[in-house]
Amino acid sequence: MPSPPAEPVAARTPIARPPTFRDLLVRNRNVRLLWLGQIVSQLGDWFNVVAVYTLLLDLTGSATAVAVMMVVQQLPIAVFGPLAGVLVDRMDRRRLMVWTDLVRGILMFGLLLVREGHQIWIAYLVIGLAVVATAFFEPARSAILPSITSRDELLPANALSAATWATMLAAGAAVGGVILTLFGRDVAFVLNAMSFFASAWFIRRMQVPARPAAAGAARPRQATLSDGWRYVRSHPQVEAFLSIKGAWALAGGVMLLLTVFGERVLPIAGSTAAGIGVLYAARGIGAGIGALGARWTFGSDVERLRSAIGPAYLAVGAGYIAFSASPTIWIAGLAIAAAHVAGSVLWVASAVLLQSTVPDEFRGRVFAIEFALLTFVSATMSYVTAFALDHGHVGPRPMAAILGAVFFVPAAAWIRAGRRNSRGSGSRGPGSGRSS
Repeated sequence: MPSPPAEPVAARTPIARPPTFRDLLVRNRNVRLLWLGQIVSQLGDWFNVVAVYTLLLDLTGSATAVAVMMVVQQLPIAVFGPLAGVLVDRMDRRRLMVWTDLVRGILMFGLLLVREGHQIWIAYLVIGLAVVATAFFEPARSAILPSITSRDELLPANALSAATWATMLAAGAAVGGVILTLFGRDVAFVLNAMSFFASAWFIRRMQVPARPAAAGAARPRQATLSDGWRYVRSHPQVEAFLSIKGAWALAGGVMLLLTVFGERVLPIAGSTAAGIGVLYAARGIGAGIGALGARWTFGSDVERLRSAIGPAYLAVGAGYIAFSASPTIWIAGLAIAAAHVAGSVLWVASAVLLQSTVPDEFRGRVFAIEFALLTFVSATMSYVTAFALDHGHVGPRPMAAILGAVFFVPAAAWIRAGRRNSRGSGSRGPGSGRSS
């Protein structure tokens, strides 16, 4: 991974009394509408995750089938993400988000056709096509946020987004498990489809300011993929910030293990859906606490947020190792929650550092590259974990401990860089320069 930079190119003077979440939602209509769309869409997403994973386990009984779905949920983003970034920088980002939501909503009805084991290819096809649409939606969403927020609103807005994602994960996973038990999978699939239509309606009502034209920069319609790659390669600081989520994606293997632990290791009264729901809910609760903590701990101080990256990786690794040794599902849930408190700090740090560093005309391509890297690493780790479980004779607990230990590598890199920069009394360390 690139050497972590000494200081982000963001204002290093904290903003006095950054806005609270309530202030942000009351005063900023665009953020409010984007947030409402996120709520309904992601609540449906997590209903769907539990439903799809349970469907595959019930029809095949194979961890590999779930791992393949995890790859399908991510690999198309790695393939189509860079191209998507070009269109995000060329097109009206709000309109692009609306259309991708509509496409995803229509596709989700295809899951109702999967009834037998030989039909699971339909689930892979439906989810794969929906993920291609997501490859366009997520970079557009990340790129549009600095355009609808002021400088002191940027960190709180990202923390709010992360907290909402986490809350919807906790609620969707927990309630989704109940709905599956009481009403069946089809209800979850329909609710997920409708959630995308609701998100499109909220986003369509946003009024996004005209995008600025930077002096000497290519106009949006002239944006190319090669320009985006050249921009990243010529800015070591941006490369380092891109690596934050890339390293965090090593957790992709642990996401598979949450399913396996819920089904095989620590089930609740023999219920696969209930066990998976508890662990995914714990993941969401931890991520929500981490996002809220980032808002209250760092305010709008981007430099302090950057200094927390190394310790956050360390905490993630420790949490996953504790998860590997947990004797009950409730202790396992606490360990997962603790790991994802730190993981949420990494997520917020990556978004804020890139948004405060990358100019508007390159944001779509940069966030698409980041999203592609994130999903490629996560998909790879999911499949490697499944292979180790099904063919490598590695048990779920040792595998969780191994994955936890891997996080000590990026932790050491960022902590060492931070100490080196401190000894240099604020000198511009490796990767900190920005050539324009």
